[in-house]
Amino acid sequence: MRFKLTAAFLFILTLNSCKYYSFTGADTGNAETFQVNFFQNTAQLVEPGIDRQFTLQLQDLIQNQTSLILANTNGDLIYEGEITRYYVAPMTATAESTAAQNRLTIAVNVRFYNTLEPEKDFEQTFSFYFDFPGNEQLTGAQKEEAIEEVFLRITQDVFNASLTNW
Repeated sequence: MRFKLTAAFLFILTLNSCKYYSFTGADTGNAETFQVNFFQNTAQLVEPGIDRQFTLQLQDLIQNQTSLILANTNGDLIYEGEITRYYVAPMTATAESTAAQNRLTIAVNVRFYNTLEPEKDFEQTFSFYFDFPGNEQLTGAQKEEAIEEVFLRITQDVFNASLTNW
């Protein structure tokens, strides 16, 4: 009987503590809501639609890995910023002086505001890249895969910087 009582107590304690800490390592403190403002694309080379794609991908990541509720205004945690770089550059050359490998690089400037704990506010640029063969064009499905992979890494880095202490 005593074992069952102890086990029940530990189970309730575990559930209660998940409000403040999750298995993903997210520490949301007392925050209940979050807001992701539209990330405008201000890069010199504008790729249509990636601003909306990044905004939605960041919203989805936070919703899937925390118990926070998405708000349109007055969120406890606020994410905003802009896509500042989108470019393709050759990375390595062949003996014929052509590109053997190209790299897509995307950078996003993020401003994070924690209205409950302002000391956790920051502004930081996050970037990542996708390498592809120099004899191929970045179009169609390969371009979609590249952007998805880059944004997956950047959104995870934003999540870690804002909600974990790693």
